Amino acid sequence: MTDTTGSERPDELTIDPRELLIRLCIDDPRLRYRFGEHPSTVLDSRTAALVRMAALIAAAAPPSSLRAGVDDAIASGASTAEIVGALEAVVAITGLPRAVAAAPAIAATLGFDDELADQ
Repeated sequence: MTDTTGSERPDELTIDPRELLIRLCIDDPRLRYRFGEHPSTVLDSRTAALVRMAALIAAAAPPSSLRAGVDDAIASGASTAEIVGALEAVVAITGLPRAVAAAPAIAATLGFDDELADQ
């Protein structure tokens, strides 16, 4: 198959534009491999997921990316306390406003939606 420049591309890199857009909207983890973001081979998966989540907070990532980061951390075995601890740890670097902006997406992903609605 060829790309827009006429170059040959392996099938695993060729994604229908609509499918790619959908994957970007949901922050599909498979895109990491497409764009060259490979998991760490030095850090255990839980630590690596927490570091990625902290980086998403620092980068002011959109809520969908933060939710995917929290989902990855949970899937890697991180506890709620560790996830909140990672959020707390970045405050000194990113500032409180960035952590406050990220907190609702993290809380919602952790299942605290009802508690937030009461506030």
